[in-house]
Amino acid sequence: MSEAPSLFDIDDESRPLADRLRPRTLNDVIGQGHVLGADAPIGRMVNAQRLMSMVLWGPPGCGKTTIARLLAEQTNLAFEPLSATFAGVADLRKVFQAARRRREVGQGTLLFVDEIHRFNRAQQDSFLPYVEDGTVILVGATTENPSFELNGALLSRTQVFVLKRLDDVALSTLITRAETLIGQPLPLTDEARQALIAMADGDGRYLLNMIEQVHALPAPVDPAALAAAVQRRAPLYDKAQEGHYNLISALHKSMRGSDPDAALYWLARMLDGGEDPLFIARRITRFATEDIGMADPNAVQQALAAWDVYDRLGSPEGELALAQAVIYLATAPKSIGVYRGFNKARAAAKRTGSLMPPAHILNAPTRLMKDLGYGEGYQYDPDTENGFSGANFFPEGIPRQTFYEPSAEGYERAISARLRHWAQLRDGAASGRTPESDPD
Repeated sequence: MSEAPSLFDIDDESRPLADRLRPRTLNDVIGQGHVLGADAPIGRMVNAQRLMSMVLWGPPGCGKTTIARLLAEQTNLAFEPLSATFAGVADLRKVFQAARRRREVGQGTLLFVDEIHRFNRAQQDSFLPYVEDGTVILVGATTENPSFELNGALLSRTQVFVLKRLDDVALSTLITRAETLIGQPLPLTDEARQALIAMADGDGRYLLNMIEQVHALPAPVDPAALAAAVQRRAPLYDKAQEGHYNLISALHKSMRGSDPDAALYWLARMLDGGEDPLFIARRITRFATEDIGMADPNAVQQALAAWDVYDRLGSPEGELALAQAVIYLATAPKSIGVYRGFNKARAAAKRTGSLMPPAHILNAPTRLMKDLGYGEGYQYDPDTENGFSGANFFPEGIPRQTFYEPSAEGYERAISARLRHWAQLRDGAASGRTPESDPD
C-alpha cells in the first residue's frame, strides 16, 4: 500500500505559495475543526460518504474553496467549479446536463458555486430541482449572510455552515508550514512575526501572499521594516451588508452597557472601515433619545452637538466630536422610560380612536362653544395653591393611565419624586385630605 502524499510532496516554485500550500486532505485544513472534525457535521458526512448540499459562509481566506474541492475528492464526486461573478444561465445548464449524464453511469457531481450570493433570485431558483433530486450536491460559498442573500427555498434545501476567520494560532501554523515548504525560517524578529499575523487580519490567503514578499528580504526584519515592505490587509467592512449592521449593533449595545472603551473600539472599527460618519451621528442621536431619554436630557444635546461639529469640520478632526459624544452616552445614566411610555401611549391612542378631549380643557372662542361647555371649570395650574390642579386631561370614557414610568437613574430620580408628589396631590384632592409638602 503506497504511503499517502505529504502536504508538500509536489512543489513548483512558479505557482503562488497559497496554491502550493493548499491542503491535500480535510485534516490539513486549519481553523475549521468545529465543522470538519471527525465528530463535527461535515466530518461525519465525509466518514459516512454521504454529503448533503450546503452553504459555506465565512470571511475571505478561511478555506471555503479548498474545503469544497477536498469534499469532492474524499467522497469520489466529480468537481464542477463555477463563479457566480462570471457564470450565467447557459453555464449552469451545461453543468446540470453533464451532471445528469454522469448520474446515469453512477457518478455523482459536486457543484461548487463561489460567491453564490451574486446569483439573482431566478438563477438561484434554477438550482432547486437538481438539488432536490440529487443530480448535484451543491456547495455554495459566500462571504455574506445567507439569510439576507439566498432564497428561502434554496436555504431550506441546504445546510449552512459558518466558517471562522483564522485566529492567531491558525495563522502561526500557516507560517510554520510555509517555512517548511520554503526550507528556511522567515527573516522576522519575534515582534515582526506577531505583526505579520496581525496584518493578515484572519485571512490565510493574504498571509501567504505577504510571506511571498517577506521571505526574500534581508534579515532581520523588524515591525517597521515589515510595514514598509508589505501592505496591511484592509479591514473587512461592507457598508451595505451584514458587517454594517453588526458593527453598529456592537456600538449601540456597548453604549447601552455603559462600556465606553468597547464603544470607542467599535466606533474606530466603523470609521476605519469607511462607514459614513453622518450615519454614525444619526445613530448615536437616536441612542440618546431611545436609551437615555430623561435620565439625562443633555445627552441628546451632546449627540446633536457632535453631529453639528462633524458637519462643520469633516474628517478626521470632526471624528473626535463623535468619540466625545460616544463616551458621554456610554457613561450617562440609562432609561427607556420615554421609549416605553411613548409606545404605550401610541397603542392606547390606536385603541381609543377619535375620542374628544374633555370639554374643560378646550378653548371657547365662540358663543356657541361657550354654551356647549367648552372651557367650563378649567383651572389655570400656576394660579392654584400648589401650582397643580390635579385635573383630568384624558378623554372622557377612558380611565386615567400611566404610560411614562421613570427609572431611578440620573435626572429621572427627581422626576419620579415629583410625579409621586403630584399623585399624592391628586389623590388628596379627590379624598379631601391635605397633601404633603412639595418634595422640591
